[in-house]
Amino acid sequence: MATHKSAVKRARQALRRRARNRNLRSRMRTAVKQARAALPTGGEPASAALKEAESLLRRAASRGLIPKKRASRHVSRLAKSANRASS
Repeated sequence: MATHKSAVKRARQALRRRARNRNLRSRMRTAVKQARAALPTGGEPASAALKEAESLLRRAASRGLIPKKRASRHVSRLAKSANRASS
């Protein structure tokens, strides 16, 4: 455990950041899974799920949770799947 004042503060901050990151990562993964599940049915639910997943992926990337290129790759592949399913 941390012993001096600054180390104690850093430990507190790390716990808060960890909780925030876990929450966002979990929401992001759930949204991606829901988007993938909604794609075969198509229609409005699929486009709404895709929009939500893209939003959360981009937010995670902008906050440094995942690399920006990884987020772009996920969004691109989801969009590609959606276009393939709709046609």
